[in-house]
Amino acid sequence: MSSVEGGGVEMPALDQWQFAPYLQWSMQNIESFLPVHPIRRGARVTEFARRPAEIAEMLIPHPWEDRSASFSEVMRATHTDGWMITHRGEIVGEEYFGAMRPGGMHLLMSVSKSLTATVAGLLAASGELDLDAPVTAYVPQLAGSGYEGALVRHLVDMRTGVQFSEEYLNEDAEVRLLEEAIGWAPRKHPDVPDTLLGFLATLGQLAPHGGPFDYKSCETDVLGFVIEGAAGRPAADVMSERLWQPMGAEYDAHVGVDSVGSGMFDGGVSAAMRDLARFGNLFANRGNALDGVQVLPEWWVVDTFAGGPDSREAFANATEPTLMPGGMYRNGFWFPGESADVMLALGIHGQMIYMNRATGVVGVKVSSWPTPQDAEKLFWTVRAFEVASWALAAADA
Repeated sequence: MSSVEGGGVEMPALDQWQFAPYLQWSMQNIESFLPVHPIRRGARVTEFARRPAEIAEMLIPHPWEDRSASFSEVMRATHTDGWMITHRGEIVGEEYFGAMRPGGMHLLMSVSKSLTATVAGLLAASGELDLDAPVTAYVPQLAGSGYEGALVRHLVDMRTGVQFSEEYLNEDAEVRLLEEAIGWAPRKHPDVPDTLLGFLATLGQLAPHGGPFDYKSCETDVLGFVIEGAAGRPAADVMSERLWQPMGAEYDAHVGVDSVGSGMFDGGVSAAMRDLARFGNLFANRGNALDGVQVLPEWWVVDTFAGGPDSREAFANATEPTLMPGGMYRNGFWFPGESADVMLALGIHGQMIYMNRATGVVGVKVSSWPTPQDAEKLFWTVRAFEVASWALAAADA
């Protein structure tokens, strides 16, 4: 292994980059050891105004214990690499830790899913993509696989019946086999295909499509191929042209790719924190960018917050515990409770965009949790953004 330039850290081996002591560095430098495809910004950059607010000392109740900590303490206790909060398009708080800096890339893990589903919504709005069409209409290579008969709508809402295990700590689970297929992990299973699409074509069907919510990373990888089939261009370029440039991103982003250049859209996008806030503000502001340009159709924003007629029922009947009673999953976003105003984009190891359309507050957090999932860290962070959100709204009243 070679030394990382200027960092005094050894370049991680392929089977170690997602673990301590490498994880924090890896999350911010994925392009240093894995291939990526750029997601280009455009010439127009939308600007945040700044209005600093007293956030650090706000008391945040623990999600289930009878104790509290300050906002600052919660951020520091949850392996935060950076956080920021905007209120009605103004930055009210922003902080970076360790080597993280403004403009620095950070791997988003499954926040990538929310970006990708939003691009699918933009193609649906333009008439290039029919959400009620079969997946195989856009990705004929999946004919005969577990995706036969599944609709694009089932992908964006995580409701196919495809067999796929999301057990991150089980090296035989499909979520880890997928990493072998794209070259993110050493090949321990010789039968795993060496391309992402080849791997997706091997997945079988376990249950009827359109049933209960069943979170599976493979759904968004298939959605990436659907986008490519609908637009006739690499999905990363479509994301650049339809989302990143129109919203006025300040920095380029990028997505990890397999050996033939196919994007890993379930968790492979890296971006700067301020651009995640620009993305979140689209949903907090009826689809409008910071300068008022309409980027998302308002009907897509409304549909996302409203959910489908049985979205909450499907979520309640989820195959695995969600720890979000009364919530739902719609168009690539999590709704952590009964509120139709608060939604989240979430990624393992602590990535989050919090969006509250009632208060106009967007919170962003990028992190390096030592473990993929941690309920305490997740829900204490949600509480922190909730407390800040309503305090800012009250002060603005």
